[in-house]
Amino acid sequence: MMLLGLAVAPGFAICLFIYLMDKYDPEPTGLLIKSFLLGMGCVILPLLVQGLAVSLGLRENNGTLLGTAAFAYGVVGVSEELAKFLVLLLFAYPKKAFNEPMDGIVYAVMIGMGFATLENIAYVGRYGVGTGVARMFLSVPAHATFAILMGYYAGMAKFVPHKSGGLLFQGLLIAVFFHGTFDFFLFLGNNIFLMGASVITLIFAVRLSIKAIRKDAALSKKLHEQHFFEEEN
Repeated sequence: MMLLGLAVAPGFAICLFIYLMDKYDPEPTGLLIKSFLLGMGCVILPLLVQGLAVSLGLRENNGTLLGTAAFAYGVVGVSEELAKFLVLLLFAYPKKAFNEPMDGIVYAVMIGMGFATLENIAYVGRYGVGTGVARMFLSVPAHATFAILMGYYAGMAKFVPHKSGGLLFQGLLIAVFFHGTFDFFLFLGNNIFLMGASVITLIFAVRLSIKAIRKDAALSKKLHEQHFFEEEN
């Protein structure tokens, strides 16, 4: 039970934080739970893709920078972020409750944390407490930043219809880029310099994520105040 708690706590905490940030028009709890569960379920796609890649000879670290980059970006980054993106696009994006830019971040994070929580349960169950603690401060927050950046562009796409395709694709590419870069340095080897490069990547993604949340929160406040003013008049 302690291991399970360690595995699920980071994802739940991030979900709660993002939910509390959406204070002007909170999303229906049922949709958030479904998004989280679908995020857990979408791990099937990357498992299949990564299993196929391994069977074809691609590995996390096959001795060449190009091979490691291909696996980090082209296999792991693309398969995992595409799986989460498809849930966001096909399930959350069309909902009527998705009615302000901040909602893109909210739904993307719920999906991403569902994915990360199931992944975390598997890793912690296999490797123990040390892995759980490390992932609490690295991998789970990393998944959250990938989701926030993807969700930010999804939120913009919803309300700029003539640019929606480009914005959605941009969000996916940015998530793949940061995911691939974060994993690339980890896959190269276990030393302090490569770990430091992954941490720097995470810090940069966190800073961009904070900016994205602040922009959407400010826009949500403005829209809420405008709506309130219209109702009063």
